[in-house]
Amino acid sequence: MNDPVPSRLLTPDSNPNIVAPQLGAVRILVVGDVMLDRYWFGDVSRISPEAPVPVVRIEKREERLGGAANVARNVASLGAHCGLLGVVGADEAGAQVEQLLGESSIHSYLQRDEAISTIIKLRVIGRQQQLLRIDFEDAPTDTVLRDKLTQFNGVLADYDVVILSDYNKGSLVNVAEMIRAARAAGKVVMVDPKGDDFSPYAGATILTPNKSELKRIVGSWNSEEQLTSKAQALREQLGLDALLLTRSEEGMSLYSATEVLHMHAAAREVFDVSGAGDTVIATMAAMLGAGMPIADALITANRAGGIVVGKLGTATVTREELFGA
Repeated sequence: MNDPVPSRLLTPDSNPNIVAPQLGAVRILVVGDVMLDRYWFGDVSRISPEAPVPVVRIEKREERLGGAANVARNVASLGAHCGLLGVVGADEAGAQVEQLLGESSIHSYLQRDEAISTIIKLRVIGRQQQLLRIDFEDAPTDTVLRDKLTQFNGVLADYDVVILSDYNKGSLVNVAEMIRAARAAGKVVMVDPKGDDFSPYAGATILTPNKSELKRIVGSWNSEEQLTSKAQALREQLGLDALLLTRSEEGMSLYSATEVLHMHAAAREVFDVSGAGDTVIATMAAMLGAGMPIADALITANRAGGIVVGKLGTATVTREELFGA
C-alpha cells in the first residue's frame, strides 16, 4: 500500500506576497455548454388569487453569459485572452450570446445549429431573492458536434490552457478526444465534470468536481482520511495530475501525487453561489497559465470564489479585485 502523501492546510494569508501575474499573454480556450442567463427583477407585494404564489411585477431585465460562456467571461474579466467554442441555436438568444461575447472581448468560435434553440436559464428575482428558474434547452445535433471537434483541433495550437466546462447538455460528447488531442499538444487541460461517469475525462490535468458530483462517483465518506483515500484513488484511476474538490463553506481540497492541499473558504456573507465554480476554474486556469505555483493559484482561486458569492447572479471578478490596483 502506498504511503500517504503529506497534507498541508492553506489559509487566505498563507502567502501574503503573491504577486499579480501578467495575464495579457495567457491564452485560454473554453469549450462546453453555452447558455444565456436571463434575469427578470421585480417587486413582490401580493399573493396571486389564482394560486398560493407571489405575483412579481417585472421592473428590470438583464442578460448575461451563462454556462461555459460564463467561464469565458470570468477568464476575460481577469485580463487573459479567451476563446469560446460551443453551440447555440440560430435564433435571437444565440445572436444575443454573440453580442455579449463581443462586448466582453471574447473570441467566438460558436457553431449555430439550425435544429435547436439556444439554452436559456430564466431567473425571476423578487426582493433580491430568486423565486423561480425556468430552463429552455435542446441537445446539439451530431453534424454540428462533428464540426465542433474539427474546429477544436484546428484552433488548439493557438492556446496554452483548455477549460472543458461540462453542464451535461450534450455539447461535450467528444470530450475524451478533445482531452487526448490537447494533452498530446502539451496543453494544460482543466475539466469541470458532470454526470455519473468520469471516465471520459481521463488524462486531464485537473478535474474540479464539487462535493455532490464527487459523491456520485466514489460514494459518501465518513472522515477526512476516507475522503482523501477515495479522491486519490479516483485521481490515479483517471490519470489526472490533480483533483480539485470544491467544498462550499468547507473551502477546497487539491489532491495530487505529491501532496494534499486544504484551503479554508474565505469568511464572507454569501449572497448567491450561482457561477462560483465557473469563477474558481477560470481563475485557476489563468493563474496556472501565467506560471503561478499551484498552491498560490489555489489561494487566489479561493479568494475569487469568495468575492463572487457576494454578488448577485452569475458574476465575475477582476484582476484589481484579486490583487488591488
